[in-house]
Amino acid sequence: MSVLNPLNETIKLYAKQLRTPSFSRYENIVRQLSPGDGYDKFLCELMKLELSQRQEAGQRRRIKKASFPVMKTLDEFNFSRLEHVSEAYIHELASCDFIKNRQNIVMIGTPGSGKTHLSTGLGIKACYAGFNVKFYTAVNLANELAEAVQFHRLSKLEKSLSKVELLIIDELSYLTYNRHQSEMLFQVISERSERASIIVTTNLEFSRWTDLFENEMMVAALIDRITFRSHILNMNMEDSDSYRLEQTLLNGKEVKKHE
Repeated sequence: MSVLNPLNETIKLYAKQLRTPSFSRYENIVRQLSPGDGYDKFLCELMKLELSQRQEAGQRRRIKKASFPVMKTLDEFNFSRLEHVSEAYIHELASCDFIKNRQNIVMIGTPGSGKTHLSTGLGIKACYAGFNVKFYTAVNLANELAEAVQFHRLSKLEKSLSKVELLIIDELSYLTYNRHQSEMLFQVISERSERASIIVTTNLEFSRWTDLFENEMMVAALIDRITFRSHILNMNMEDSDSYRLEQTLLNGKEVKKHE
């Protein structure tokens, strides 16, 4: 039967009270030290471990809070499908300087061109870099705003969105938004102008955004705000096969390979 070490148990208790959980595993650090290392080296390695674990916990917390529909990283993206955007340009965006500079990204392309994957991948990079991120489809954001108005929670939602450093609005297309939804989406986007970053994905060119919103003057103002200080990515593909279909077929081959 193992005997508890009183000193070890006391260290664990202090580590819990100080909220430094890695300190309770100090023995692992001791084993990695060289004979000539002193107390300062031990303390430095212990603090480095604690910082690393806090950073990883923060990354996991930010990714969970972002509410990505699926976890899609840039490493998994097939950049050869991009006909009008270079891989180097995407990796430049992945540095997240556009967030520091409060710039936007607008991805315009045919359905299945990989816009959601790419926006998610950039969002995950932002989470790793320490930024607060939130992912919505345009329809879900419009509905959440409408519900917030109905249940008198709009100010709370607006306050929450104001803390988001990168807001991703996916699939600004497909459905027509009524005047009330249009006004609320416009308000969210316009309030972020030059204050925080947005990634918008859509399958419609700017000239066709009047198909989405009833108020043409509002569409013009919306485009003006969303394109100011923005990176516009042409995601259109001449190839008719969608990126999503390609990934599905590849995943199917992988499954068969492992059967």
